[in-house]
Amino acid sequence: MSQNTNDITKYDAGMRVNEKVEDKITWYSPLEEPFQVAGLAWFAEEKKYRRMPVMPLGELPDAVEYSADHPAGGQIRFRSDSGSLSVKVKLTNRADMVHMPATGQCGIDCYVGDIGEMKYVETTKYNFSLTEYECALYQKWPDTMRTITLYLPLYQGVEEIWIGVDERASVSVPSDFVSNEKVVVYGTGITQGGFASRPGMSYTNILSRNIPLEFINLGFADGGKGEPEMVQIISSIQNQACLLLDYEANGVSREKFRTTLPGFIKIYRSMHPTSTILLVSRISFAQDEHDSALLTERKELKSFQQRLVHRLRDEGDQHIFFFDGSTLLGGDGDYFECTVDGMHPTDLGFMRMAKGLEQTLKTLLL
Repeated sequence: MSQNTNDITKYDAGMRVNEKVEDKITWYSPLEEPFQVAGLAWFAEEKKYRRMPVMPLGELPDAVEYSADHPAGGQIRFRSDSGSLSVKVKLTNRADMVHMPATGQCGIDCYVGDIGEMKYVETTKYNFSLTEYECALYQKWPDTMRTITLYLPLYQGVEEIWIGVDERASVSVPSDFVSNEKVVVYGTGITQGGFASRPGMSYTNILSRNIPLEFINLGFADGGKGEPEMVQIISSIQNQACLLLDYEANGVSREKFRTTLPGFIKIYRSMHPTSTILLVSRISFAQDEHDSALLTERKELKSFQQRLVHRLRDEGDQHIFFFDGSTLLGGDGDYFECTVDGMHPTDLGFMRMAKGLEQTLKTLLL
């Protein structure tokens, strides 16, 4: 018997790292035109693959400062007639998570097609012990013009990215979103994308493929807690069509959440009086089946959020809505099969979340 029992790549070529393109390649920086970087609200000014401003209006909570360097929801968009596509990536650190694949934590996803018609192509599969890698995402395709979207890593910082196309290929601007309005999603590590197997499978990224608006993912692992300084920063983002609030699971306690949420909404409303607010209660956890206190807390906080929305609407705010997040993973029969640890969704869970929210968002926004 072979001593290296884990070397499955000897037998299954599909499990090998991506090859490199051997032909001549021209490398481009997405920092320059005609590339468009979407999903990172401060990128145009700061040219950083970062989800919070480098110099924010106030001090960021430590967990937010840490996760802000993970460009979850960030997208590089462009058009090209290249028959091959490659990326070179320099990460801040190596893959190191115990229940999230390196492809999701540190990888790049490639999709082809315009919004509403986007098709998955490939993910960067690389030696996960490295912090720099080069991968081909496709090769030997027809040299016809196509729209390309690259989704950035969910749980790792990115120092540099380079896009490689055939030497004689052209690169041009992508099609516009239907407007310059944005959907801002504020929440937890689940919102950030924990723990999708690849970047394109976080629920905000799934939604971005079917709703023709720019999505801004402001989910932070252990960091989205509704602090006043966070709402001030979030409110500084211009042209917000919608703010989706999904931070209940990080709300610290019932009492704390009951305090932060009304204050968060009040501050945001003072700066965005007519933007849609969609308040989403937390998804069902597998532990809800076995921990009566946890189940009671979820039901109480759901009821609290429903009452808050009803009160605000009675007081005249007709742009705030509630969505029962406990239904997003499915019915009682199998919702608990949709996570990696009873809490953080798998790709199946994220797909169900996106499908559950999609029609409501389209009704409210389009």
